[in-house]
Amino acid sequence: MEIELDEDQDIARIARTVKVVAVVGLSPNEARPSWGVARYLQARGIRVIPVNPGHAGDTILGETVHASLADIPPQAGVQMVDIFRRSDAVAGIVAEALDHLPDLEVIWTQLGVRDDHAAERARRAGKIVIQDRCPKIEFPRYL
Repeated sequence: MEIELDEDQDIARIARTVKVVAVVGLSPNEARPSWGVARYLQARGIRVIPVNPGHAGDTILGETVHASLADIPPQAGVQMVDIFRRSDAVAGIVAEALDHLPDLEVIWTQLGVRDDHAAERARRAGKIVIQDRCPKIEFPRYL
């Protein structure tokens, strides 16, 4: 039970303080969950930086799409990475985030997505990790 309380406190703090989120796997298709979550984050005043190699250079929700986290300029100030990819892709995304995002505070994986080994690596690096949850569902509880 204590772990859940700590996670809820983390989510409350994230909901109130994070201002720049890289969304890995953001789709240009408005019917996809990733698009809806990204649009929700933008409506909350959060800058969303799209990451999707299949759409690199395009624009989604008014922002230029990057092929990878490594392609995002460090001065973008990414505080959170929200992962809309399969669980088997999480370890590589976490490694890239830790290597290339100097302002990173949070690794977030969407519903049904988790990698406990990658999560532990991120936690050892001092990052907050939220797995198998959705900010569009969680944030309204704290705002």
